[in-house]
Amino acid sequence: MRIVVTVKYVPDIASDRGFQDCRVVRTPAEGTINELDENAIEAALQLVEAAGEGEVVAVSVAGPDGAVALRKAFQMGAHRGVLVSDDALAGSDYFGTAAALAATVERLNADAPVDLVITGMAALDGLGSVVPTLLAAHLGWPALNLAKKVALADGAVTITREADDVTEELSARLPLVLSVADTANKPRLPNFKLIMAARTKEYETWSAADLALKPDAVGQAGARTETLSAAPRPPRDEVELVTDKGEGGKALAAFLIRNDLV
Repeated sequence: MRIVVTVKYVPDIASDRGFQDCRVVRTPAEGTINELDENAIEAALQLVEAAGEGEVVAVSVAGPDGAVALRKAFQMGAHRGVLVSDDALAGSDYFGTAAALAATVERLNADAPVDLVITGMAALDGLGSVVPTLLAAHLGWPALNLAKKVALADGAVTITREADDVTEELSARLPLVLSVADTANKPRLPNFKLIMAARTKEYETWSAADLALKPDAVGQAGARTETLSAAPRPPRDEVELVTDKGEGGKALAAFLIRNDLV
């Protein structure tokens, strides 16, 4: 079984994040793998382990700092890594990112069949949650999204997912694109041996030309969305402390009414 897992380098959610020229500022010192992608890596590793053989290929579309995400995937047990990095990709939106990922999967598939692509449920820097479906559309593969449980049998994947008050069970035959929810599993802790090996493990770097990507399909030229402006979040109002002397309930009710919270 051969599985491609998409991993993204994102700013640490605990760091001070910002924009420059309407783009998210990304620096290796304050960035990390998208936390939700760890669930995708874990799902891929579990499927390969259950099959008794196979390969997990981690793929990241990013600048050179995308290696941070690949090394985390190596620490967890991914066998191979591909960094798609090119100035031509700068400014890509969801559509451009999906096009680059699809071209990467197609190149990998030309070498040896790819059975499955697994992604996290969202990227914590954008929270779009649309790339898995766009990627599947590019590849012409089925898409199963937001899986809470994943089962593989007889060349088909069956997932269980929850939407509001509904629990759904869906199936599709391989190859397909699968996104897993953060409740699908508990990502494993890397062991010392894999951590040390990941520091020097080599990964491949592919350019837009390597993937035969058209200039108008990626980067700012291919973007179908545009950030028009970005500004720092306004400071919060000072905290109002109310000492309860028997009238706390009334004070709370007045606060809720005053701020249109009821």
